[in-house]
Amino acid sequence: MESFPIISLEKLNGEERAITMEKIKDACENWGFFECVNHGISHELLDKVEKMTKEHYKKCMEERFKESIKNRGLDSLRSEVNDVDWESTFYLKHLPVSNISDVPDLDDDYRTLMKEFAGKIEKLSEELLDLLCENLGLEKGYLKRVFYGSKRPTFGTKVSNYPPCPKPDLVKGLRAHTDAGGIILLFQDDKVSGLQLLKDGEWVDVPPVKHSIVVNLGDQLEVITNGKYKSVEHRVISQTDGEGRMSIASFYNPGSDSVIFPAPELIGKEPEKEEKENYPRFVFEDYMKLYSAVKFQAKEPRFEAMKAMETTVANNVGPLATA
Repeated sequence: MESFPIISLEKLNGEERAITMEKIKDACENWGFFECVNHGISHELLDKVEKMTKEHYKKCMEERFKESIKNRGLDSLRSEVNDVDWESTFYLKHLPVSNISDVPDLDDDYRTLMKEFAGKIEKLSEELLDLLCENLGLEKGYLKRVFYGSKRPTFGTKVSNYPPCPKPDLVKGLRAHTDAGGIILLFQDDKVSGLQLLKDGEWVDVPPVKHSIVVNLGDQLEVITNGKYKSVEHRVISQTDGEGRMSIASFYNPGSDSVIFPAPELIGKEPEKEEKENYPRFVFEDYMKLYSAVKFQAKEPRFEAMKAMETTVANNVGPLATA
């Protein structure tokens, strides 16, 4: 099997721009994932985020996680479980309204650091969306406008730790799923692997590369591109040794009232070449209500359910302006 795509974004600024754009295009069409290096976020900042995230887990979350494992009986498993994940998490909301001041147990320095980190990831997310527009032949800014809705995008971060698991064959770190939203940027541990994606019926490791940012596409980009790009099933495998794996996933998603539908420019105009809309039109918040109940099930029934609701969304609604 071909190797996982690792793409240097600094090459977009030189003679290798066309080759780099082609690599991004191929990764979006054939993998749904790629890994960015030389992405503009300083190594010093990333090192600090990793250090303080691991310190926060040790200080504030490790004992709580161990206690929860005991309470759920997961430390004495005898058979595989499919309704639980071996992970310790907390969530930060950035847009449209931040909750970073309200999340308990965070040191002030860590709050400040994560706010800075989120700003860098938000900027990179928007840059990547414009690169996708360029490859798709969409007007620059199209995807950002769709995501804006009337209130700004929904942007947040899930901070996860995957402690060593005594029975990794019986419980996943995170069960297989596709992501519901738009574009997801992941800063993951470079020492402990575990993230896998499903490609051509086989589970493929996403290699841990120091200071890289992993990018994957969510269900909404599959809809907007009319299936040209697809969200991809992925999971986290539990590990038995080491100090555990850190994962910081930031989700740049449409606003709650954003109307999602295939971009008209990607639907054939000439009758003999006409390509129909393969996906429904819906409000993102409605999709999320359904997704929250069936996250770990196949995505196709979710799209079908949205299609059944399609009459509730006016057919003449287009991307909402950012102003």
